[in-house]
Amino acid sequence: MVKTIDISCDLGEGIGNDQQLMPLISFCSIACGGHYGDETSIYEALLLAKKFNVKVGAHPSFPDKPNFGRVPLTMTSEALSETIVSQIKLFEIICKKLDMSMHHVKLHGALYNLAATDTAVAKAVIAALKNCKFKAALYVPPHSVIGKLAKSDVELIYEAFIDRRYNPNLTLVSRAHNKMAIITNPEDAWMQLKNMIFDQKVLTSNGSFQAIEATTFCLHGDHPQAVELLKYIHKQLQINSITLS
Repeated sequence: MVKTIDISCDLGEGIGNDQQLMPLISFCSIACGGHYGDETSIYEALLLAKKFNVKVGAHPSFPDKPNFGRVPLTMTSEALSETIVSQIKLFEIICKKLDMSMHHVKLHGALYNLAATDTAVAKAVIAALKNCKFKAALYVPPHSVIGKLAKSDVELIYEAFIDRRYNPNLTLVSRAHNKMAIITNPEDAWMQLKNMIFDQKVLTSNGSFQAIEATTFCLHGDHPQAVELLKYIHKQLQINSITLS
């Protein structure tokens, strides 16, 4: 029996590998000015996604390009909501120019991680989505605070990561403090994905398996071996009768 999954990448981040990654994925989240990006970069990424029939989403962040959105910023809830609204609206404007639809919103970096655990940050994000008259889906981690708070307001898509190690509580191992946070070996990346697809489990940092359910699986576009990992994974998908939606 053939099984279908979604694989996504975070793109439009100036890494230079979008052209190689786009044919290997079914969805992408495009930086829209917070941690990276402007009208030109968004337009170029959208045009490439359109060429390969990849569904697109906005990838808003803390407004912090020097730190690539990976450092939590202290902001009022109002200011955080305002910057998220601004980033999403810019993305939507450029989508309309290309006659494309925004499929989803996925938070980036420190904002993604904080919204998963911090109620005030999650509420500020939800307020921004309401302000945008949000109709697209929202990517969230399983068992996250934002997922629990937003489920009555927006369609949720639960996301898991192919290239990141998990803590036992299903938060991501910090990039800042652990060299093991990122999976670099193609076989290890495939094994993590395989476990999540077939067993709905992930091996965590203390050696235990934890239940995890997701319908979309992300590999970061700024991963140094992103193209290599995805090419290897595609071979394994074919062997295991798995296709991309």
